[in-house]
Amino acid sequence: MSAEADSPIVRTYVWQIPVRLSHWLIVLSILVLSATGLYIGHPFLTVPGEARYSFAMGWIKTIHLYAAAAFTAAVVLRVIWMFTGNRYARWDKFLPVHRSRRHGLWPTIKFYLFVLRKPPGFVGHNPVAGATYLAVFGLYFLAIATGLTIFAPYADVGSPLRWFAALAPLVGGFQMAHWIHHVVMWLLLGFMVHHVYSGTLMSIIEANGTMESIFSGYKFVPREDLEFSGYRFINRKGQVDE
Repeated sequence: MSAEADSPIVRTYVWQIPVRLSHWLIVLSILVLSATGLYIGHPFLTVPGEARYSFAMGWIKTIHLYAAAAFTAAVVLRVIWMFTGNRYARWDKFLPVHRSRRHGLWPTIKFYLFVLRKPPGFVGHNPVAGATYLAVFGLYFLAIATGLTIFAPYADVGSPLRWFAALAPLVGGFQMAHWIHHVVMWLLLGFMVHHVYSGTLMSIIEANGTMESIFSGYKFVPREDLEFSGYRFINRKGQVDE
């Protein structure tokens, strides 16, 4: 305990279980949704024989539906945790409402542009990552809304899911909803590639276990980043804004 108290690096619990659970559910469901969605749009399997053995499209659509339910549940869980989780999970890490995060925006951008050698010391999401996630969550909800719009005509009579057919005129019709749904899929897949790259970069540069933290929940953080630095300010309640 004494050695840990004197160490300049502190093992810090950053990502709680609901954050990690929702993260991996979103990752896995997006991969399943993308694979099944591409097949639904461009089916390539033909299975000869009895009808019960040739119902490939039906199985693919069923898997797509369950993956969509898991994706929606994971997104809702993460949004709930924005208001109930620890300081690193909360909504104000996605919007630069605190002066400390506004002041950290430009230095973080300079780091990503390779102008600065060391990024500002934010323990959770830095301001640029937080703003990016805000846009990504917008894509999540757009994917959910267009998916429900596409599914609405096929829902059971009397099902509340049929109500989402009313969204079709807002996006230019069912065909446009299909197109938007498809584009959002590629945007999310592109973000996943960038996310792995940037996470690996930060993990190597900061040497703080960024990539490992999404499994364990822990990062290894400089003590000064937990206490005070040039990008943190004491608010009126005497607490440190991050």
